[in-house]
Amino acid sequence: MAAVEKYLRPDSKGRITLGSLAKNVSSYKAYFNEDGSITLEPQVEIPAKEAWLYQNKEAIEAVKEGLQDASSGNVKKRGSFAVYVESEED
Repeated sequence: MAAVEKYLRPDSKGRITLGSLAKNVSSYKAYFNEDGSITLEPQVEIPAKEAWLYQNKEAIEAVKEGLQDASSGNVKKRGSFAVYVESEED
């Protein structure tokens, strides 16, 4: 995607509002460059219980491969997982 130039003006307190530019972003990492420019890198947060997936290269590659297979229609229909669920009576 080509760079888009947009002028943002700070309010009286020096704040800049990103508005719709911040859609689906939970925070930004700010880089303060030697030339005085500031670069903002959008960040998203994930639940702590899911962080292991992104820290495990083999697991994340398997997920990516599965998603690629699914998007290309390379999937097999299997039976229900209900056979693995224990009832409250057990």
